Amino acid sequence: MNRTGLVTALLIGAGAGLAFGFYPQLDIAVSQMFFNEPLKAFTAAFSSSALLVRGAFTYIIAAVAAPAFIAVAIKLAMPRRRMLIAGRAALFLIATLALAPGLLANVILKDNWGRTRPFEVTQFNGPERFVPWWDPRGGCDKNCSFVAGEGAGAFWTLAPAALAPPAWRALSYGAALTFGAVVSGLRLAVGAHFMSDVIFAGVFTFLIIWTMHGLIYRWRATRLTDEQVERAIARIALPGYEAIERMIARIRRRRARERL
Repeated sequence: MNRTGLVTALLIGAGAGLAFGFYPQLDIAVSQMFFNEPLKAFTAAFSSSALLVRGAFTYIIAAVAAPAFIAVAIKLAMPRRRMLIAGRAALFLIATLALAPGLLANVILKDNWGRTRPFEVTQFNGPERFVPWWDPRGGCDKNCSFVAGEGAGAFWTLAPAALAPPAWRALSYGAALTFGAVVSGLRLAVGAHFMSDVIFAGVFTFLIIWTMHGLIYRWRATRLTDEQVERAIARIALPGYEAIERMIARIRRRRARERL
């Protein structure tokens, strides 16, 4: 998560924005490679193997994210115990997952940017008109094409990759980028997204991860320690935990008196 990564992401975003903005037919040309003209359909969308692979991808992302949520849940239930994973790591993973594929992709953009999906446009035997990535005035009302939500989720694996030990970090980044590309490729193949949708999903997700990594780990004014994160969670959980402890103690005293 250094400046080289930031500059690379910005250059990719700027290059894709200009290329697919000035030449929007590039999106059609890429999707055309997956479209079966004789059948007038994206045939991968009807493949049971593609559905199984898509489900597997979802489980992989959930499995990668699960330790952070489990660690916070146990800390909330038992605030005096140390967290199972580092406090900053749990905060970083949960925050980036919530902000990138969660808030930005699936709430702000996909429900408000009316770009129609490939399988719905006239170029691919659908009823709606094609619009370039920068135009939110498409015919889609909700859960639209821009940006790719599952692509954002797959590229989110760059967040745990950023926490890998230095010796493994380059390999982890490579694995995360490959995973994101494969998931995005599947979404292209089934006609669910255009190429620009998946590129911007990756760029936006990386920028959020880069920013949150700076806020939590790198920038002196905002960076945290694991102890600060654990204390903050404990402060939230302790009042309820102590109330339960007092209630249990009262019940035990009452039962002890009844036995006398």
